[in-house]
Amino acid sequence: MAITDEIRAKYKPVIGLEIHAQMLTKSKAYSNDKNEYGSAPNTNVSVVTLGHPGTLPRMNKKTIDFAIRMGVACECKITEVQHFARKNYFYPDLPKGYQITQDTTPICTGGYVLIKDENGKDKKIALTRIHMEEDAGKSVHDIDPFNTLIDLNRAGVPLIEIVSEPDITSSQQAYNYVTEVRKLVRYLDICDGNMEEGSLRCDANISVMLKDATEYGVKVEVKNMNSMRNVQRAIEYEIERQIEAIENGEKLTQETRNFNALNGTTTAMRSKEAANDYRYFPEPDLQPIRITENHIQKIREAMPPLPNYLHTKYTTELGLSEYDAGVITDQKEVALYFEEIIKHTKNYKSAANWVMGEIKSHLNSNAMDITELKLTPKHVADLIGLIDNGKLSHSLASQKFFLKC
Repeated sequence: MAITDEIRAKYKPVIGLEIHAQMLTKSKAYSNDKNEYGSAPNTNVSVVTLGHPGTLPRMNKKTIDFAIRMGVACECKITEVQHFARKNYFYPDLPKGYQITQDTTPICTGGYVLIKDENGKDKKIALTRIHMEEDAGKSVHDIDPFNTLIDLNRAGVPLIEIVSEPDITSSQQAYNYVTEVRKLVRYLDICDGNMEEGSLRCDANISVMLKDATEYGVKVEVKNMNSMRNVQRAIEYEIERQIEAIENGEKLTQETRNFNALNGTTTAMRSKEAANDYRYFPEPDLQPIRITENHIQKIREAMPPLPNYLHTKYTTELGLSEYDAGVITDQKEVALYFEEIIKHTKNYKSAANWVMGEIKSHLNSNAMDITELKLTPKHVADLIGLIDNGKLSHSLASQKFFLKC
């Protein structure tokens, strides 16, 4: 598939993303079954997870706090009184035949995620909502050549779904958005962000429209993208597919498509459901919840510094480059290590060079995490001081660093 730059320039992509993030709770959303990845199939289940008649859900309060953390980080409005709903649809790996979710009263509304666009400029991607729900199980197609196998360990695992407005206009912006959301959930310690294991999953709603048009084009949802790079690839393919179809006079249909990572194409899965297909109605077995401002404030005060705040601090207050700030804030543990170093030295550039140079190189060579490093941030600051005072050369300091590790 190939379209000319001239044809491509006539159209504007319109993209909204739905990101599902599994919560790092010890138990599931509405039962005390273990929430644990990698267990033997169908071992983290009970009569509640299996949807046996007469069983009742019970709210995991930790998921509420985690959702509030994400809402505060994205400057959302937290809904004071919330109700749960049943979303009815049939999948073989959804034992109850419905999903407990939030419909009319999502826990968070509004807010935004700040990203960089293709030109490196700040762009706010507005959020429609963040709501709590439970995951379905997993269908396994590649073990038995004749049958689909069902693993229900994932059924009932708590999720937040982060729904963006259609503010994204390119596959690169989509990539940057998913990267930023993954960074946020990791900083907040609410999700490990591992797309390969399915703890962070992304669905993309994509349409194209002529640049002078006033109405959106036909929206297509793309699923099964298990990496940020595949999100970008799938969106890029779908933009070109839709433009080519319109240019050829074909009629696009609202549908759900599957992404094939091997050949980089999308294929039709099913027609896209409308909201009334899910037959939402209030969940009768869960009481409404009320969130007080005092509770929100306690969560806000306990939150760690967030990547955008640290990035701004490093580039404005500390005088670091955009690149240095980006590398340091990419991982929470690295950023916190750097934060400790600069409590003991004012040579911020040297501290950044140590973190991005010798320390990261040592960690990569030894397959270590920075939390395993024996050299403390205070030791790094002391080495910087000795070098600055001419009492120690950088090469000798570096050798001492490796001896301590």
